[in-house]
Amino acid sequence: MTVPAQRGPRRPSLSGRVLPLLLVVALLAPMAFLFVQQHRLTSDDRDLLARERRGVEYLRALGPLTLALVDAQSAAIAGRTVSREALNRTVADVAAIDTRVGNELRTHERWTGLRAKLEALPEKGLTDPQATFAAYGEATDLLLALHRKVREGSGLIRDQQADSFYLQDAISDELPESVVATGRLADLATVASSLPVAERIALVPRLGALWTSAIGPANDLITNLRAAVDSTDSTNLGASVLNHLDTYQRAIERLGALAAPASASSVTDESAATRALANLAAARTAAQNATRQLQPVILDELDTLLADRLDRLDRDRRLTGGAAGTAALLLATLGAVLVASARRARRAERDRRADGGDADPPADGSGWEPPAGSRPAAPIGTLAPAEPRMLQPAGQGRVAGAERWGPFDAR
Repeated sequence: MTVPAQRGPRRPSLSGRVLPLLLVVALLAPMAFLFVQQHRLTSDDRDLLARERRGVEYLRALGPLTLALVDAQSAAIAGRTVSREALNRTVADVAAIDTRVGNELRTHERWTGLRAKLEALPEKGLTDPQATFAAYGEATDLLLALHRKVREGSGLIRDQQADSFYLQDAISDELPESVVATGRLADLATVASSLPVAERIALVPRLGALWTSAIGPANDLITNLRAAVDSTDSTNLGASVLNHLDTYQRAIERLGALAAPASASSVTDESAATRALANLAAARTAAQNATRQLQPVILDELDTLLADRLDRLDRDRRLTGGAAGTAALLLATLGAVLVASARRARRAERDRRADGGDADPPADGSGWEPPAGSRPAAPIGTLAPAEPRMLQPAGQGRVAGAERWGPFDAR
């Protein structure tokens, strides 16, 4: 009878050992690619938001400088001595912020030109009020250009969110333009009051253009702030902005009514012109006070919106990194399990070989091997050689044979 040979454990092939590891690597590669892409996109968004916040910081220093420069212009045109303390303090604040972030926002050149112009301004009005008006007009033009440069260099002008876009447009473009135009309107009216009647009448169209320049941006600012409140998800923006906005709107409406272009007859009336000038100065002061209250509120809310978006990006980056790390850990664990399994298989193979599991099969090809220590069976048809028997002592054979039979064995 032929008995099949017992085979040892089959040794895994090379492809069977390598293919699972290749699958692990194939899963790691696209996951790493997606993580790198997500990290790069969020890094770009984060850098933009951080630069926008530095722009808000720069605008926070430019606001007081704008108001101080307009006040200095009014004092110089009125013939009063300009108090340089407030102006110098705001100039130092802007210089400090420009030193820190001017390279990134590319504002150094414009700030250098504006600072030189500010330092050259007269502390007292010149003999010709119109020359004083022109000198301060050049400085305020450079200041408005610096506002625009900060807006562009910081990326605020390209903000994608509706609420923050409306806020940045209001604080970096419309509010400074309105403040400067309002100051120019009141100051030009002061200049006109000291001119002969003919020259005063000639200034009426110019006063009308300044009225449009002052009221137009102010109305746009009001519209933008209301749009920001309507489009935001923030619960604090409306309550913070609308109260100050109402005060500003009332001041602008009064200023617009008092600064409306006058007719030639009202301009030639000395008493009427004097009363109008006094009312205009009071309305201009009220508008500037409302601006001082509204300006930091807009900047605070804009910075809060940008900071919240920055925090969300950081949180998303942490979640993405945690998910990628967990997936990598799981795949690494799977790879370690596969490697350990392959090592155990190789170790079992070595042990089997060491125990003779790979000995050569018998020559007859039957696959059966006799147990160790056994004798091979004799071929069929041949007599097996007799085994040698030990001789028994004389006289004991019959007794031994008799002992092998019982009493009833004969039956």
